[in-house]
Amino acid sequence: MTAVLDPFRFREVLGHFCTGVTVVTGHDGAAPAGFACQSFAALSLDPPLVLFCVARTSRTWPVLAESGSFAVNVLAEDQREVSAVFGARGADKFASVPWRPAPSGAPLLDGALTWVDCTLEAVHTAGDHLVVVGRVTELGETSDARPLLFHRGHYTVTEPVPDALAALMPWPRPDDWL
Repeated sequence: MTAVLDPFRFREVLGHFCTGVTVVTGHDGAAPAGFACQSFAALSLDPPLVLFCVARTSRTWPVLAESGSFAVNVLAEDQREVSAVFGARGADKFASVPWRPAPSGAPLLDGALTWVDCTLEAVHTAGDHLVVVGRVTELGETSDARPLLFHRGHYTVTEPVPDALAALMPWPRPDDWL
């Protein structure tokens, strides 16, 4: 028997896990489309795969799915308003946000820390969401700016922490994070 969890308590507890803020974008040939997304992650190095999760009720996801490709824009700390625009329903989200096309045609948002251009690899149903897997086809340049993060229901940013271990270990560290 599966325990019934209070959804508000579930959200409160999982809100203690800090996430990055991204905007997933695509283009259906007629107009650009996109939505704010916190559930984005690297999945595989070989082949290069990423994943994100989107609500099954999303009106934007079917547009991106139809095109067969998408871009993930990693937002910088000064892009809270961009996140709010793409997190809201309605209105032309691209009217106030400058962008240029990725190799796939998906919008790349000006000011993002970096971007990942993908072709649609797989979609899996998982409860009230879809888990979308993308095969990475192009990678954007990176920025030294700080990322926009979401933690406990609020935007936040990182502060650099001195790396005392680096002085003691001048050789490369394990790369098992991915």
